[in-house]
Amino acid sequence: MTNLNSFLEPGMRVRHPTQPDWGIGQVQSNIGGKITVNFREAGKVVIEGSRIELVPVFDE
Repeated sequence: MTNLNSFLEPGMRVRHPTQPDWGIGQVQSNIGGKITVNFREAGKVVIEGSRIELVPVFDE
């Protein structure tokens, strides 16, 4: 199974699969599997990409 997190780039919008109340987040960085995302309702969060697969958002 390919981890789609490796394709995430700064500026892309994502959702956290188990935290829908965080809203849509914008990827700030993706370095060494650690993805920093700024979520509307939760602020800046660092995601361990090997444990959580973020869901890309292409339209709202």
